[in-house]
Amino acid sequence: MIAYLSGTVREVRENSAVIVAGGVGYEVQCPVSTLGKLTVGETAELNTRFIVREDAQLLFGFHDADSVRVFDLLTSVSGVGPKLALALLSAMPVSALAAGLLGGDVKLLSSVSGVGKKTAERLVLELQGKVPEHLAAPAAGGGAKAARVTSTAGRDAVDALLALGFREAQVRGVVAELLASDPDLSADSLIRKSLGKLR
Repeated sequence: MIAYLSGTVREVRENSAVIVAGGVGYEVQCPVSTLGKLTVGETAELNTRFIVREDAQLLFGFHDADSVRVFDLLTSVSGVGPKLALALLSAMPVSALAAGLLGGDVKLLSSVSGVGKKTAERLVLELQGKVPEHLAAPAAGGGAKAARVTSTAGRDAVDALLALGFREAQVRGVVAELLASDPDLSADSLIRKSLGKLR
């Protein structure tokens, strides 16, 4: 098991990054939140999960322990593979995902690309009692629900991004995360910054 990787960021791609460690370049699949913290030429330290299948050997990387914990919980559910778990973690902050699982929010979970209603119901059924409650605590400055967007600028940004064709869970997660770090952002700034994270 490769549990940790430290090296220089060689390349940041849409869904993965190339990290050079010991002269070897590792392609690491990462959620959007982790990719956003990686800068080419700088050192990255990632918690990792190495998954071997018949047709592939995949390395998944996360910038924090909470993301790894939720990834492990998600992949423990029958029918939920690492790629789907990564999609869920990319669609919204860990706190919002944990709150959705604890609260049985099937609508929120099923709004993520690739997650149908039955899969969402299975996730809730199997994980509702297993997700540590502290994971659902909002980030500093966040509201009671990390995925809830309450400001006028936030709602305007969400509406504009939805009109561009992005999925609701992902849009709300990204906008809520931006507002948690800076509640005074204008709708224009939110849209611009969100596009950088969503694309």
